Amino acid sequence: MQKNVVIAGYKRSPFQFANKGGLTRVRPDDLVASVVKALVKETGVKKDDVEDLILGCANPEGEQGMNMGRYIVFLADLPITTGGTTINRWCGSSMQAIHNAAGMIQLGAGEVFVCAGVESMTRVPMTGYNPSPNPALKDKWPETYHSMGQTAEAVAQKYQVTREKQQLFAIGSHQKAAKARDAGKFKDEIVPIQTKAGIVDADGGIRPDTNMETLSGLKPAFFADGTVTAGTSSPLTDGASATIVCSEEYAKKHGLPILARIKAIAGTGLQPEIMGMGPVEATRKALKRAGLAPKDIDVMELNEAFASQAVACIQEIGISPDRVNLDGGAIALGHPLGASGARITGKAAAVLKRENAKYAVATMCIGGGQGIATVLEKV
Repeated sequence: MQKNVVIAGYKRSPFQFANKGGLTRVRPDDLVASVVKALVKETGVKKDDVEDLILGCANPEGEQGMNMGRYIVFLADLPITTGGTTINRWCGSSMQAIHNAAGMIQLGAGEVFVCAGVESMTRVPMTGYNPSPNPALKDKWPETYHSMGQTAEAVAQKYQVTREKQQLFAIGSHQKAAKARDAGKFKDEIVPIQTKAGIVDADGGIRPDTNMETLSGLKPAFFADGTVTAGTSSPLTDGASATIVCSEEYAKKHGLPILARIKAIAGTGLQPEIMGMGPVEATRKALKRAGLAPKDIDVMELNEAFASQAVACIQEIGISPDRVNLDGGAIALGHPLGASGARITGKAAAVLKRENAKYAVATMCIGGGQGIATVLEKV
């Protein structure tokens, strides 16, 4: 018997610049534990019912190493009987955590899961401490090891996303995020974090004064003759996020705050050199499984790894830009790799409920040439 699976709670930390923001001295395990604690407390979920804590992390080494998911169980004061695991699908890690939980619920292997994600890009570098590409694979398929910046330029060129289009998109991301912040739309989702320097309770990357003149003055970030700049890229970020994923029956029985029902999920692979286009096929697959089309989607949370790929994905998916990232996206908010999947899925669910809309999609690109998507529906 198929079970309906719902998102029944969403929280995140403030997102702060790596290396210079307010969370640089906070361990990633402590950071995500604070978010999980707040989520469990606010939703009122019974701790003893939590089957597993599934944690997404893109670079699980150093302070993010071993099996951080299990350690979060202890740090967040969950029962010793709650399992904990750490999974890695790079940028899609914590959305994959949600997908894994949904599948386990369908199999009857638990009713309630905490699905979280974290990345401290301050304390663990983006490629890890000791990157070691496979020599044979690098010779045969060098694109598999292309930097994310290289892929952003490749997408801009292939899909004719000019520098001007990228800059206009980035300006829009900052303006939407600033408007949402000023209207208090982040208040319910952000968990204040206590640091040695004081409490951090707001995102650090939103720049409402970003304009064409400022962005036009930036040098290309990856190639001298390129179009992608730091201003049209998501910044290196520290942050954590978490969701409650459970059966709809459980949520209703125990009075949990249902945000949305998971209607369909999908993942896909594509050429690594244009990995930024992963959301296109992932979204198409998920929509087909849901029996929907792009025109049916009221809300989309598309992770803005780069403006070039975000613009190209919106064009190729065929969704109206005014339905995408209503409260801004990663160019303004930041992209702490392992945390972004749970953020955009939780955010899509929360916005769907807030706007009293019917269908939402959360989708993102993934390094190495992948995409992932989740279709949500109103309950």
